[in-house]
Order: sequence, then structure tokens, then C-alpha cells
Amino acid sequence: MQEQPNSGKNSTISHWPSDERPREKLLTKGAESLSDAELLAIFIRTGVKGKTAVDIARDSIRQLGSLRQVLLADQHTFCNANGLGPAKYALIQAALEIGKRYLGQKLKHQGTLSSAKQAADFLTHQLRDQQREIFAIVYLDNRH
Repeated sequence: MQEQPNSGKNSTISHWPSDERPREKLLTKGAESLSDAELLAIFIRTGVKGKTAVDIARDSIRQLGSLRQVLLADQHTFCNANGLGPAKYALIQAALEIGKRYLGQKLKHQGTLSSAKQAADFLTHQLRDQQREIFAIVYLDNRH
């Protein structure tokens, strides 16, 4: 994970070079160019005294173990981090739901599952966040 300029010294991202600010970097280089912390920082939006949004995101990821764990954290766990509260939790949960609905609609519009990858994507989307073990069967005809 790359260290951001002035991290810790200057608590506002606005003092960073524009090509290193997460939002501007996303617009010029694409979302895939951002680190997990930079992506999360875009949703966090603002820092707190002495910490940028990227610092808060980086600390949260380090504390919970991964970006996925931050996103799956319950409200109490998420809001325990310095700089994160109910409004930011709600924003993250709304973004996750948008992503789930997007993937669900994409899978639904594909119609039939015509490859092993499509079947795996479908099952992953349907089952990945279940809190208990699920047994699933996919019936295929001779054309998949």
C-alpha cells in the first residue's frame, strides 16, 4: 500500500498534488487505479483533526483486516473507528446495496447460465454473505 504525501503532517487532502487525490485520481486514471484505502476514502469524504479520509480508511482496513471486512462490519464495529459514524455507515451500506442490485440485475439479464464462470458468479453473488452453510444445486441440460 503506497503512502500518501503529507500523510500525518497535513490533515487535508486538498493540500496534496491534484493527481494524487483519490477523487481526482479516479476521474483521470479510473477506479481500478485506486488502492482499497483510496476507494473507501472517497465514501468517507472528510477526515478528522490530524487525519485525512485516506488515513481513516487505511486505519479501518488495518484494524478490521481487509476492505471486505470493513464493508461487512456491523454498525457498532464500523462506528467504533475514529472518524466513522452512522452517516458514513449508511452511505457505505447504500453503496453496497447498489452494487448487489447491479450484479443481481446483470446476472438476471443474462438469462441462462451458459458457462461455468457465469454459474460461479451467480452462486457467489447469491451465497457469499450467508451466515450459515448453504447447499446449492445447479441443474444443467446438455447445452449448459
